[in-house]
Order: sequence, then C-alpha cells, then structure tokens
Amino acid sequence: MATTGHCAYCFEILAADLENREPLEYTRVQDLWTQHQSLSKLKDAESGVQEEEDPDLPDGDDLEDDSETDDLEKRDDEEEQGAEKEAPKPAGFGLRLPSINRLQVPSLSSGSSSSTPSSLSTTSSRAALGDASKSSSNTSFFSFGSRRSQRLSPDSRPREEAYPLFVTWNTISSRGHKSLRGCIGTFDPQELSGGLRSYALTAAFDDTRFSPISTSELNTLSNSITLLMHFEPASHPLDWDLGTHGIRITFSHHSKRYSATYLPDVAVEQGWTKEETIVSLMRKAGWNGRRDTWRDVKNLGVVRYQGSKATLGWEEWKAWRRRVQELGR
Repeated sequence: MATTGHCAYCFEILAADLENREPLEYTRVQDLWTQHQSLSKLKDAESGVQEEEDPDLPDGDDLEDDSETDDLEKRDDEEEQGAEKEAPKPAGFGLRLPSINRLQVPSLSSGSSSSTPSSLSTTSSRAALGDASKSSSNTSFFSFGSRRSQRLSPDSRPREEAYPLFVTWNTISSRGHKSLRGCIGTFDPQELSGGLRSYALTAAFDDTRFSPISTSELNTLSNSITLLMHFEPASHPLDWDLGTHGIRITFSHHSKRYSATYLPDVAVEQGWTKEETIVSLMRKAGWNGRRDTWRDVKNLGVVRYQGSKATLGWEEWKAWRRRVQELGR
C-alpha cells in the first residue's frame, strides 16, 4: 500500500538532487518516517489523557449553597473519616501511579515499512517535529536507529514488494489551489526503492508538458504516489467505475497505434463522465477526431485497474527533515 513514507522518500530524492547532496537511503527514510508518525500518535494520546485529567471547573452558578445540604455532607465526611481510621490500609496504599508524560515510546519493528498499513486519506498533515519539546520520549524516538548494533546484510533483508507506480508533483498556491507540475510512471512492476527514486526525478524534470522543477518551487510542492494493482480487461470501453478504477486504453487509427492512461482520481477531480473521460484520454493519446465519433475507432481496448494513493506536502516533509538534521541522523 502507498504510504506518506514513500512520498517522503520522493521529496528526499528531489531535494537532494537540487541541493547537490547525497540523499538518505530508502530504508532509512522509511524507518525515521514511521517513528515520526508513532511520535505524533503518542503526543495525540498524551494530549487526550491530560485533557481528561484536567477538566474545566464548574461555573459558580452550578454550585449548591443550601445550608442543609452542606450540613449533611459535613456529617457524611465525618462518618467516612471515622471508618477510615478503623479500617486497616492495604499494602501499597499511598503509592502513586507514574505520570502519563513519562511514558516512553514503545520499541518499533525493524521490518520493511513498504507493507505498513496506511490510510489512503493522507492529505492532512502536521509538522509536529518542528515544535517538538526536548522530552525523553522525543530523544529516544529518533535515537532508535543509532541503537541498532548492526545493519541487515543485503542477502538477509526481506525482498521489496514491486508495483507499477506513478509519481505526481503538484504545486499548491497560497490560496490552496492545486496545479499539476509533473506526472510520470510505469506499468512495469518496480521495487519501491529504485522505482520511486527514478520516477521522482523523471516526473520532476522530464515531463515534456512542463519545464523542469526548480529549487525555488520546492516550498510550493505536494507529492503523490500511486501504486497500481488489480489489472483486468474491461468488457467494453465504459466497463469501469468512476473514482475506483484507472483506465489504460489502446487503439489503432489510420494505421497508427495509440495508448494512454488516467489514474483513478483524474476523472473525479475533473468532474468528467465516463464518456468524457474516454474522449479526453483518446485525445491525450494523440487522436484528433470529433468527440461524437469516438465509438467508430477500431480496436479500442480498455484495461481497468485500481490504485493505492498517498499524498504529502512540503511543509511536513521539511519539518521532519529539519528534525532529523538537528538530531544528527
């Protein structure tokens, strides 16, 4: 499944290329990013517990001031105090539980994170690490990697999963408007470390519809990764579902072969019907016939597929990368 860790690696590759430095390795980025997410979840849990332990005091209007009620409560308190003096205290009485803010981050698995389950709704993000406090849980969180006594040898590492994949770069304006900046991928299964590295740069620099991405644009970027799966031939050109399937078409026209694809989210984002999507995709492939004659094209074949998508913005990646640098990782 696609994860924001995969997007973080694409940002690492692109930024390193533009900054003329060596990028962090794929497995290193996945480890550190997984720990980043775990710390964020722990902070959310601690915040929730602290809110429960410190509820708002009731307003003065809610307090009882009836003298008779006060007298009854006073007598009840005296009776309870007397009973407490007579009853023996159990062993361990008076011990205090440790505060929740002293809980340590649990140990994380060192396995490959390429198969880590992740929600597909990943567009919302927080740069929690940039403002992180200097607590022991923070420090132990990012020092996890340095405590490993040895690295796995290449032969002992589990084999990476391979997927057809697409890397998409968008720019986000100050008003939140998204514009495509580059999108290139492959239908040949790729091991993620090599495939993401290659297509992160190809989509950024070699999409002929756009000029190459520059350093000045980095802080406006958003990255999306789509891993493709469940390929199956459609019984007819409209045998697929909007929002669920991406489609890849092939056809012949005037003795020339054409092909093109749209990822699963394209038609929905553009507000197209299925027929409008097919016509647009045929034009993308190079067909220039009238839109009402698309059914006359011979040998129009459609393969439908599904995708797992994750998205990450520059701000969260940059905050994470800054934190990694501060801790010397």
